[in-house]
Amino acid sequence: MFLTITTTGTPEHPATDLGFLLHKHPGKSQAFSTSYGTAHVLYPEADDQRCTAALLLEVDTVALVRRGKGKGRGGAPDAALAQYVNDRPYAASSLLAVALSAVFSSALRGVCHARPELPAQPRPLRIEVPALPARGGPALVQRLFEPLGWTVTAEPVALDAEFPEWGDSRYVRLVLVSEAMTLAQALRHLYVLLPVLDDAKHYWVAPDEVDKLLRAGEGWLPDHPEQKLITSRYLSRRWSLTREAMERLELVRLAEADDSGVDELDNAVAAETETEEKPTPLAVRRRDAIVAALHESGAARVLDLGCGQGQLVQALLRDARFTEIVGVDVSVRALTIAARRLKLDRMGERQAARVTLRQGSLVYTDKQLKGYDAAVLSEVIEHLDLPRLPALEYAVFGAARPRTVLVTTPNVEYNVRWETLPAGHARHGDHRFEWTREEFGQWAHTVAERHGYEVEFRPIGPDDPEVGPPTQMAVFTLGTTKGTQDNMDAKDAKDAKDTEKEAKAA
Repeated sequence: MFLTITTTGTPEHPATDLGFLLHKHPGKSQAFSTSYGTAHVLYPEADDQRCTAALLLEVDTVALVRRGKGKGRGGAPDAALAQYVNDRPYAASSLLAVALSAVFSSALRGVCHARPELPAQPRPLRIEVPALPARGGPALVQRLFEPLGWTVTAEPVALDAEFPEWGDSRYVRLVLVSEAMTLAQALRHLYVLLPVLDDAKHYWVAPDEVDKLLRAGEGWLPDHPEQKLITSRYLSRRWSLTREAMERLELVRLAEADDSGVDELDNAVAAETETEEKPTPLAVRRRDAIVAALHESGAARVLDLGCGQGQLVQALLRDARFTEIVGVDVSVRALTIAARRLKLDRMGERQAARVTLRQGSLVYTDKQLKGYDAAVLSEVIEHLDLPRLPALEYAVFGAARPRTVLVTTPNVEYNVRWETLPAGHARHGDHRFEWTREEFGQWAHTVAERHGYEVEFRPIGPDDPEVGPPTQMAVFTLGTTKGTQDNMDAKDAKDAKDTEKEAKAA
């Protein structure tokens, strides 16, 4: 991974001033340790007329895998060897941008203690990147750099020079030339736009990336014609972070147009009275959505299948419309915690008569679970191995057959929005699978058709326009026509023995 910065000079302003700006002596070759390898700074040429500084980043691919833990292009789930066999050691990317920030941090900030006047002086600059991944091709490279005052040459790199008919790769050889630009401006452009063109950061994008983007984009990003694309790609298409960055950039633009400070415009709330509403936890939203759906169904007698530590049972007990609540779980420890949470030993007689906690496996039929108005499977199915799902399906929809069944499960598409969840990881260590909206829909429609239910889907939590909600809920309602009911009862009676055998074998 290689990049060169070249400038020319005069006897009054020698080109070797580049060494002062970069804080790296032209007469030395220096090495710097980074999180993902070693960065080398050297000067292939250095005299008063012309000076070139080169940054060479040797990527430690093993360290990249170990520290990245599957993040970025190296952890792509569609290729088992992708985390070891990739372009990271060779093509300029977010790794090189981070190395620029680490090795040339003072130059990036426009600071030079030895010669304080130098950072503000525009100078002729030529920057070359031999291999730059460009998702969008040379045309996008032009659209990103030309508005910033660069003369851009982006030559596509052939897939194989000996076989031109194969066409071009997604890499370009980039040359940027400017007759007058400060080094700090040039480095900030590279720091932001290298990962934008690569479009695959090697690390998890946290909220502080918004501040980094705004600092590096100061003076040029608010008015850039590709501002939205730059912001979205730099923040790895994290919708919430992109929205925050766009709002702050618009505030900067308005402040500049009004010749005032950002703080003067952003003063709707006094600092001493400013309060931030805490977002409602997803678990609370989930329980509220379940209770609301149970109200709509008119259910009074409810099964909480896989009740865990009793949070939903506790919520249902607060509502007098639910006259009987049965919590079922295979874990004795969970049921003990649930009983302690509900204070069953101190509960009044009338209240205690409304609730029952029972140990039981959801993959076996239980005659005592028949005849209830509704059953809830909240964050349960993803804890079962996929081969055992048919047994649970029959036990609930075929044998117990409540009038309403509510099933909630994580939407795996939303996982990219979790700031603390590494890419490729499930939300819980015990999750055997997590489904996309399409996968969950296919399963739910199949179950409904097989057992005579109708099904509709509802989002729980913020419904992201790109990846959907964090939790997806299916509301099953038993068919009411007599023909449908009779046919399903006959089918269930015929298949009951076979399904029981499958459940026991599983």
